[in-house]
Amino acid sequence: MKQRTVRKSYRFEGKSLHTGLVSSVCIKPAGTGSGIVFLRSDLGVEIAALASNVVSVARSTILGLGDVTVGTIEHILSALTGLGVDNALIEVSASEMPILDGSARPYVEAIIADGLQEQDSERRYLELREPVVVEDPASGARIEINPAERPSIDIEVDFNSKVLGIQNAHWDESVDYASQIAPCRTFCFFHELEFLLQAGLVKGGDLDNAIVVVERPVTEERFQQVRRLFTTSEVAVKNGYLDNLELHFPNECARHKLLDIIGDMRLAGGYLNAAVSAYKPGHGINTEAARAAAEKSF
Repeated sequence: MKQRTVRKSYRFEGKSLHTGLVSSVCIKPAGTGSGIVFLRSDLGVEIAALASNVVSVARSTILGLGDVTVGTIEHILSALTGLGVDNALIEVSASEMPILDGSARPYVEAIIADGLQEQDSERRYLELREPVVVEDPASGARIEINPAERPSIDIEVDFNSKVLGIQNAHWDESVDYASQIAPCRTFCFFHELEFLLQAGLVKGGDLDNAIVVVERPVTEERFQQVRRLFTTSEVAVKNGYLDNLELHFPNECARHKLLDIIGDMRLAGGYLNAAVSAYKPGHGINTEAARAAAEKSF
């Protein structure tokens, strides 16, 4: 398979999920072998999409170089990986990517309309020298990566939730990423909102870019707080979710976690010829696994 890049530049603008700041992003073609690189266009600093450049995993994956950071990069990395893009320059005007609709769909729909540009050199898959196992005893999360002929990821999501239950999702290169994974939106639990806001996060969250799972009974007072937060009077609970949206899939939350790990694992430095099996994936263990895979691959 030949390496590929995007055919032209694509620009997006919107609020950032955690900082609430408006940022713009432009995806541009890049030369063979350059991989995925972020450019803080306001500062002129480039940061390669590598696990060694991860500086924080607080509710998103954040890359950094010195004092310069780019956050919430997992969705765009997932989109490029799912579409088969090897090389791209991503210019972003602020410290966090725009959240858009909470999924990878806006990026995917723009890029696939024009197709990809095939390049001269062949894609070089990363090959594991030995299996990789990463565990988090505190949460019970575990990721196992074994050598394989082609990339694949299987995940199991378990939040001990009566609403979500235990959900599974799968990706490999035969799956239509654009229709099956890209539309799946980020999510949080209703009872997490107050904590996230107190922690200075989700300042850009709204009911257009997130699924909100209502796991516990909610008082009318709490509902009023959320209505004020999201400047809406029309919000209630339906089948365990805020009724601002309809799920694209019964396991959309698991598919979004799959979307995330596809992006995070790209930080190994390319397409990894390995079978990834993840239980309770999250940005911390995902990026730790990507770093370990990079160290044990050739």
